Amino acid sequence: MIYLYIIVMAVVTYLIRAVPLTVFQKKIENRYIRSFLYYVPYTCLTAMTIPGIFYATQSPISAAAGALTAVGLAFRGKGLVMVAAGACAAVFIVERILV
Repeated sequence: MIYLYIIVMAVVTYLIRAVPLTVFQKKIENRYIRSFLYYVPYTCLTAMTIPGIFYATQSPISAAAGALTAVGLAFRGKGLVMVAAGACAAVFIVERILV
């Protein structure tokens, strides 16, 4: 039975990747559809990241502090390592204060 699940999962994954390549062979000219497709990766990444941020800490307050710190550092143009380290430090400090 497990092999059936694996085969179905493989077929679905293949179809999700292959169907758009076969259906849309010409360049998409509609600017609204192109704009929509441009933002899909950012939307998916955000939808996966935000729940992870708020469920990875002991308190939603420390998660919010880490998220705000990360957004602030990112808007200031800091690199990925600095943003991640700053967010981790903010979560660590806030959790130590709350305990």
